[in-house]
Amino acid sequence: MNKTKLLRRLSSLGFSLHEYRLFLDTHPENAEALELYNATKEKYDAVLEEYEKEYGALTLNGKNSDEWLKNPWPWDTEDDG
Repeated sequence: MNKTKLLRRLSSLGFSLHEYRLFLDTHPENAEALELYNATKEKYDAVLEEYEKEYGALTLNGKNSDEWLKNPWPWDTEDDG
């Protein structure tokens, strides 16, 4: 998958995780919602791992490295995504 598709997939899965967490805050005993949350979290983690393997750490919470200091910076390229 290319970078843009991976980022869109992460965004979509992240949104779903957030919504499941909000629902589980008010329905903590809902087993089906918890299963959906856990399945979505596994998918999110797999896509995040794929992204970071190919393009480097997405956040500082992930892998702490100095890769983000290396050129080119985003504004140094003409690639829109």
